[in-house]
Amino acid sequence: MASSEPVQVSSLPLPPMQYINQYTDEIVKRGRAPRPPPPIHDQYQMFGNTFNTEESIIRPLESQGIKRLYPLHFDRRRELKKLNHSLLANFLDLLDLLVKCPDSPRRAEKVEDLSLLFIHIHHLLNEFRPHQARETLRVMMELQKRQRIETTHRFQKHLDKVQEILQQALQSLPESMEVDSKAMIETDLLFSKENAIKDEERSDPCYIKDRIMCSIVDSIQ
Repeated sequence: MASSEPVQVSSLPLPPMQYINQYTDEIVKRGRAPRPPPPIHDQYQMFGNTFNTEESIIRPLESQGIKRLYPLHFDRRRELKKLNHSLLANFLDLLDLLVKCPDSPRRAEKVEDLSLLFIHIHHLLNEFRPHQARETLRVMMELQKRQRIETTHRFQKHLDKVQEILQQALQSLPESMEVDSKAMIETDLLFSKENAIKDEERSDPCYIKDRIMCSIVDSIQ
């Protein structure tokens, strides 16, 4: 039984086909693709809420119609602890009301108080998002820097090793060249001797006859 190949499934839905068909390769090559919408300079709607482009990333609570429970200048850590204690106290009060008097109108007030406390806690945590983004970027850049430094050190080690091998090879070259020079000198001596003998033979024609007679006498003896 043949094993089925894994099928890649996107975690995000595909964009609308009527949008994809307007940006095919042929349409883009002809320059007939629709231009992107112009940037928004004032207000825009998203998920049913109105946003202003001139506002900061984390909008203040007053712009959202929410009463602020802490002053403008405060210590976030201290205020988060206070909100957490208030949240716990109001939750215990709500449980007490549900046990003793479930139909009390104060139950809705406690629910609203809990909702307001959660909104403030969430808002204070969101104010740390820009700082978190900067710290995440700093950590990523430090990691990339460390990886590049380690890669540079490894490359430098390989480079030093290659240079050492080349230096050893260069140091071993003179010995081989000396051996080759000795062999060349011996070969030149042999050639010079042979050339001298040939020159003697050419200069003295009786030299060959003398050698022949000597060989005959040696054989008779």
